Amino acid sequence: QVQLVESGGGLVQAGGSLRLSCAASGRTFSSYIMAWFRQTPGKQRELVADINRSGITNYRDSVKGRFTISRDNAKNTVYLQMNNLKPEDTAVYYCAMDSYWGQGTQVTVSS
Repeated sequence: QVQLVESGGGLVQAGGSLRLSCAASGRTFSSYIMAWFRQTPGKQRELVADINRSGITNYRDSVKGRFTISRDNAKNTVYLQMNNLKPEDTAVYYCAMDSYWGQGTQVTVSS
């Protein structure tokens, strides 16, 4: 059974940083593209960043230069380092692998 467990969310002031982690189990982690999504009330879930098996990354335009996705295949973990956070980054952040989702972690950025 696949499990994705996110951690690292919280409340931070604008300009601050947070690091999200997602620990995966139940699949061969290194074989999968891993992704971070986010969602705010009333809006569709949107892709924030993803990283493929080779470590090639992709970001939505609004987070380029501020967020960094990385993976540690030995630890079955994917990370999202978020710097220079803005109030518009406030959302529930979800980790995804294939068709599986984590439970989400709240990120709140105060102005």
